[in-house]
Amino acid sequence: MDDLHVPAAGPLFDGAASVYDRTRRQLISCFDDFYDAVPALITRPSDGPLAVLDLGAGTGLLSQHVARSFPHARFTLIDVAGRMLDVARERFAAEDAERFRFVVGDLTGVELPPRQDAVVSALAIHHLDHAAKRALFARIHAALEPGGVFVNAEQVLGETPQIEDAYQQSWLARARASGVSAADLDAAVDRMRADQTATLDEQLGWLRAAAFRDVGCAYRFERFAVYSGRR
Repeated sequence: MDDLHVPAAGPLFDGAASVYDRTRRQLISCFDDFYDAVPALITRPSDGPLAVLDLGAGTGLLSQHVARSFPHARFTLIDVAGRMLDVARERFAAEDAERFRFVVGDLTGVELPPRQDAVVSALAIHHLDHAAKRALFARIHAALEPGGVFVNAEQVLGETPQIEDAYQQSWLARARASGVSAADLDAAVDRMRADQTATLDEQLGWLRAAAFRDVGCAYRFERFAVYSGRR
């Protein structure tokens, strides 16, 4: 919803770094179910080694959820906004310094490290145009180990304009009921103007076209969906 991954986006999201974590639960009413669905789709032994790539990692919220389930995993966090990654560095400051690696880069061009057991993302890829999404899915497939999984916790477009409008009105009502400040809500709405969302069916089709197997959606609440595919 709020992480823009094109070169001009860094300053926009750098400015939101200090408040990003504070507003997550207010802006995502299904926060726990949404984020917890990601590590549940990584079907590797929880006590074993794991190489995880977090695309559009922001402040490290998703990596934190995965790290809790996989205490021996090692992470590469990529985001276009350096200040977001500064918050992520603070989040993981008490961890082994070699466990978390941080890379400032634009998802359309940054090199993805190979041999990943899992590639994850949350509320980031929908800011790419559709051709760039499809290209990124192909690059993710190439970066995975055989049997590795890509899990995307994403904002999806309603299947019709009427459904999309209903999602927007429901989201606004839930956000206001959470007690979010008018300033924080206005800022989120402003950032969302850059959204280039696609329907869930379109995105699952793009995964299949990129040669992913076992493609499916494990969780959905209105516009928030968690889907995956395996190499």
